[in-house]
Amino acid sequence: MQLGINLGYWGAGMDADNLAVAKEADKLGYAVCWAAEAYGSDAATVLSWVAAQTERIDIGSAIFQIPARQPAMTAMTAATLDSLSGGRFRLGLGVSGPQVSEGWYGVKFDKPLARTREYVEIVRKAMTRKRLSYEGEHWTLPLPGGPGKPIKLTVHPQREHIPLYVAAIGPKNLEQTGEIADGALLIFPAAEHLEDTAVRHLRAGREKAGKTMDGFDVVPTLPLAVGEDSQVDALADMFRPYTALYVGGMGSRKQNFYNQLAQRMGYEKEAAEIQDKYLGGDKDGAAAAVPRRLIDSTTLLGSVERIADRMQAYAAAGVTTLTLAPAGFTLEERLTALRAGTEALERAGLA
Repeated sequence: MQLGINLGYWGAGMDADNLAVAKEADKLGYAVCWAAEAYGSDAATVLSWVAAQTERIDIGSAIFQIPARQPAMTAMTAATLDSLSGGRFRLGLGVSGPQVSEGWYGVKFDKPLARTREYVEIVRKAMTRKRLSYEGEHWTLPLPGGPGKPIKLTVHPQREHIPLYVAAIGPKNLEQTGEIADGALLIFPAAEHLEDTAVRHLRAGREKAGKTMDGFDVVPTLPLAVGEDSQVDALADMFRPYTALYVGGMGSRKQNFYNQLAQRMGYEKEAAEIQDKYLGGDKDGAAAAVPRRLIDSTTLLGSVERIADRMQAYAAAGVTTLTLAPAGFTLEERLTALRAGTEALERAGLA
């Protein structure tokens, strides 16, 4: 099992620290550095900056938002980043959510599975550097009846095949991801629930495509906080606002993928309470309502030994790249967590 890091969103006041974290991860042998985007920093610019100041670590978009870019533009960006980084780019895609898609980008959040499938097909075709034409429900290239003609990508990616990932949560999206992608980006993954909530759906998609899970990258992201095992409760409290935001407020009452995931993990009552409080404006109450067990099962907390045990559980559940989001109030605390991640992987016998 490999390790990655996720820098999250740029512009949160830790930008210089994030670069230091990425450079340290590069020295420590982490496999990939992911960057996110929502409605602030864009991932492509961040990744180009990180790539310019690192040597070995891959850079990955987690994610490029599908409503933010036309698929051909994403192919251009992927090819450019792969070329500039010397073949270190991994392309992660996702549909985002209805509020961001419709509120920020003005793109209707409908038929996300069909839209994702077409998008991936166009991106893959464009990156073959063959002339691009496509007829689908959501995109037609070139537009009929006009001056457009099939054009081919002029940038040469460093590699013939750039790994393509899809961020997936729901069962149908997970199955399609297994069918059409090279890897899956997961969030709030509990090792004990991973087979039922994710891996079996990914496997079904792979089987549908006539493939196995061999070579398919299962990539969950977990916050990481290091301390004594007696401090686990206090460490868990650090992530209450984060968990409450996603389970309670990341989406509408009718359409919150993270809330639905928490329900599938057995937290139906708690997920409803968190959402009610969060959408009612009581963010502190929502954070307080998050079960400690939910936080502990979807993060890595405590001593290196405890984290090593959890890493073994994730590896046994089918994780191939474990992405860490090292937490801390200072840069040194985050770097300490980063180093503890590599130490835990070695102690777990997974390095």
